[in-house]
Amino acid sequence: MSDAATTTNILTGNLGNILNFLSAAAGLGTAAMGLVDSTKVFGGGPSNFGFGYIEKALAPFFVPAPGGPTVFGRAEALRTLRANWLNGVAKADQKAKAKSLIHLGLTQGNAAALATAAGVDAAKLTALAQKTANGTKAEPDEINVLGQFDAIVSAVLDAAYERGDQKYRNASKFLAMLVATLLGVIGGWVVYGSGMSGGQFALCLVVGLSATPLAPVAKDLATSLQAAVTAVRAVKG
Repeated sequence: MSDAATTTNILTGNLGNILNFLSAAAGLGTAAMGLVDSTKVFGGGPSNFGFGYIEKALAPFFVPAPGGPTVFGRAEALRTLRANWLNGVAKADQKAKAKSLIHLGLTQGNAAALATAAGVDAAKLTALAQKTANGTKAEPDEINVLGQFDAIVSAVLDAAYERGDQKYRNASKFLAMLVATLLGVIGGWVVYGSGMSGGQFALCLVVGLSATPLAPVAKDLATSLQAAVTAVRAVKG
């Protein structure tokens, strides 16, 4: 057999093994992510990750008016926002709802506190809140202050929701990796039995640890490898 034929056979055999590994690892990763996602039935499961950033960022803007009746206070607003977060409502809609709730809670009594939180003119925002409640026309500079307030709130919401979403995604992937690793070890025990060696155990760990990151890219990676082997064959031929 010629060197070229030998090389081709080796490439073909290795490619088959690699593709089988990618397929198995991707299936394991997908199954692990599905198991993690199914835990949402228990109080939201991993969906709870990340909301703390939002709650902390919005706390200064949910200030009750001193001595005033609470129609829709901080607790009710956060429950609404948390429900939207757990159910995966589009982030743009969640931000719009949060801003609407902040506007709803803006009164003459707490306008100064909210202005301080946003770093805008407290007197003008208070005057605007009073005129809005009385149904009188606001001055242009007071309306400008409201625009500044909205811009600051939007920036705060963007940062909070992006950080919260990042934490949720990272935590979900980490949990899926743990589940995939556990499943990989269990699979190794099923294949090798109680006599599993240290090297075989390490192999199971590698499969489990790599399953979650491989799952989203396994198909593209397999296609790329097939194309690379085809190119090598053409050169060798």
